[in-house]
Order: sequence, then C-alpha cells, then structure tokens
Amino acid sequence: MDSPETLVRAFYDALDEHAYDDLRGLLAPEFVQERPDRTFEGREAFVAFMRDDRPQTDTTHEIERVFVEGSRAAVQGRLLDSSSEELFRFADVHVVENGRIVHLRTYTQ
Repeated sequence: MDSPETLVRAFYDALDEHAYDDLRGLLAPEFVQERPDRTFEGREAFVAFMRDDRPQTDTTHEIERVFVEGSRAAVQGRLLDSSSEELFRFADVHVVENGRIVHLRTYTQ
C-alpha cells in the first residue's frame, strides 16, 4: 500500500499530466472535495470536472511541502500557468483510507 505522501504526489502528477484514468484510480468512489467555490461529491463528478470543465487545464502544481500524520497529508504549494506564473497558492488536506484518497479540503490564497 502506498504512503499518503506517495498518493497525494501522484494525485497532482495525474492532474498535471491529464492522466484521468490514473486520477480515478487514486480516489475512492465516495471521494469528496470541498473547496472555497464548490464541493464535488463522488469520484466521477470530480474527474469529469477536471477533465471537461475546469477553466484552465494547462497548469502545474508546484508542491512546496507535504506534512503527513497518520492517514492525513497536508500539502502546501502553488498552481502555475503555462508560463510558470503563479495563479494562486493553495493548502490541501487529504484523507487517505484503504490506499485511496477519500476526502480533500482545499484552501486558496
């Protein structure tokens, strides 16, 4: 079983590489993401949004720090556009159960 840190790093890699099947495999079916502008309930809703509806897809997540305690991984980083300009800073708190991410709370600045 992968560590929470390995799973969350793979999560950002899948997003940045548009590897939506890989992303789906990292998330539990009951996955929920809570973020300042909306909540996604269910793995399929989240993957569909990331694949089809997110306003800017040519981005890179630059991970600065990962903190792990038990089944939780907190990630601090920046989202960069295709010119490596910072769009915003973020802090994500992932909850991992049975080798998959079940919950993600996103904070942005």
